[in-house]
Amino acid sequence: MPLYLEYYFWLVGISAICFIWERLKPWRKKQEVLREGFVQDLFWLVFNQQYVGWMLAIVTVKLISLCDGAFARVGLPTASDMQLIADWPIGWQIIVAFVIKDFISWNVHRMLHLVPWMWEFHKLHHSIEELDWLAAFRGHWGEIVIHRMISFLPLVLLGTDPFAIFVGAVVSLLLHELTHSNIRLHFGPLSYIFNTPTFHSWHHDLKMHGKGGQNFGISLSLWDWLFRTAYWPDKSKQPEQYGFYGMKRFPKSLVGRLLHPFVRVGDREPSNKKSHAD
Repeated sequence: MPLYLEYYFWLVGISAICFIWERLKPWRKKQEVLREGFVQDLFWLVFNQQYVGWMLAIVTVKLISLCDGAFARVGLPTASDMQLIADWPIGWQIIVAFVIKDFISWNVHRMLHLVPWMWEFHKLHHSIEELDWLAAFRGHWGEIVIHRMISFLPLVLLGTDPFAIFVGAVVSLLLHELTHSNIRLHFGPLSYIFNTPTFHSWHHDLKMHGKGGQNFGISLSLWDWLFRTAYWPDKSKQPEQYGFYGMKRFPKSLVGRLLHPFVRVGDREPSNKKSHAD
């Protein structure tokens, strides 16, 4: 397989570009390269992209196989029967699959903020206090299981070509890293369609500006503008503080974060502030 068709080729390349961009033209001038939590976030990058990613791929294939067998036994259509876009030109598959997946991801992301037990998983991502390219990978394995299973399964049922899914994944990776990077970037009028660092930074604002938060878009900001969850007071400014209320009670150790919320490890100073899901 050519190197450019390997996901990890793009992961390393995009990360390098974002890292260099942050060094050459940082938005926040005083932010250090080795900011607090940098080394631990390297673990989340490797663990979530490699081990959790492969586990989900295996589980998804097995789940579809089991469902196909069960549906066939009772005379219901199987995943292989659906394949609604399998015969479409690859260009249309890429566009349709990308939009469908991103809309599903937007809904899942919003639920991660609104549903209390789901918010407990998502807290890890919002524990970042200094956004940069690596912050994009800080996420709980439980959240990734929920998110990817829900967002990728419909693409498989539609019969999407693996190459179309691959292209969508690379574009999503690029926008995901850019939106968390310490760079001042927006796309002019296209910023009302595609997510940007200046727009997404307000999603990580300590203060909430809507029910459960604001700016839930993953790759596309379009959904936030359509469903009135967008908040962008100034394209040149950023929030005064990132995080969430009650963060002092959230574990800082790697083990504590891996086990949270199943096991309470290292609870800290209580807070009377409300969290996103309260």
